[in-house]
Amino acid sequence: MGQTPTEYVTLVSNDGFEFKVLRSAACIAGTIKKALDPHSGFREVAENRVDLPTINGVVLEKVCEYLYYNQKHAESKEVPDMEIQPELCLELLIAADYLDV
Repeated sequence: MGQTPTEYVTLVSNDGFEFKVLRSAACIAGTIKKALDPHSGFREVAENRVDLPTINGVVLEKVCEYLYYNQKHAESKEVPDMEIQPELCLELLIAADYLDV
């Protein structure tokens, strides 16, 4: 193992879309943080890549947007809501539950 964590990680949707995301933003999601934990022994640690078999590309793109939005506004008190298309709401809730965000 012994691989040094990279600044960016790759999140992969179930339909093959890949998103390079800052590790610090990606690890806001508990599931991703656990997968990338150097002590976990998971292959994701060595590959700096997390496959998300239950999340499609459209939803994962919005998840990535949220992770950056969350990181950007972490210290803010008055944060405007993110714009979310109504047709994505249910899938985003399911993804958020799976990702522990």
